[in-house]
Amino acid sequence: MRIITGSKRGKKLSALEGEQVRPTTDRVKESLFTILQFQLEGRRFLDLFAGSGQIGLEALSRGAAQAVFVDLSRDSIRVVERNIKACGFQDSARVVQSDFAAYLRSTREKFDVAFLDPPFRSGLLEQALPLAAGAMNPGGILVCEHPRDEALPEEAGPFRKYREYRYGKIMLTTYLAQGAQG
Repeated sequence: MRIITGSKRGKKLSALEGEQVRPTTDRVKESLFTILQFQLEGRRFLDLFAGSGQIGLEALSRGAAQAVFVDLSRDSIRVVERNIKACGFQDSARVVQSDFAAYLRSTREKFDVAFLDPPFRSGLLEQALPLAAGAMNPGGILVCEHPRDEALPEEAGPFRKYREYRYGKIMLTTYLAQGAQG
């Protein structure tokens, strides 16, 4: 696993091993950042269910001003911290070990881009979407990674499903604030 492009292009990242770990593939990651290419520079990025932190780190490498990494797993948090240090992003990254719902309900932070990639078929995505929508700046974008056969709601708070992108068995679904244009 590595950073694809930007200031830290080619930097190798650590990841947890095991059956519960499902890193975003390079193909899906490249597509995700093609979708977000004009929405990263100088923006605040939320990597919810961060895992190794590879998506938030890619966002920082591509010009995001700040990334917040949230994960409940202590082991994942250690990997994220190690990857942030290896990339030299300590000044622009913040790591929060917390349940997604507790974090989203208590934070006063606002984000421009949020990436949600919980364990597949856990029901967590449907719970997290409306909470994440409440932590977004006007004009922000929510992006969800999920299995192709998992249908997501049409709306999440003031956000409405905008586009779906299919990559084999994986989908990326974007949400924009109602009335916003992509």
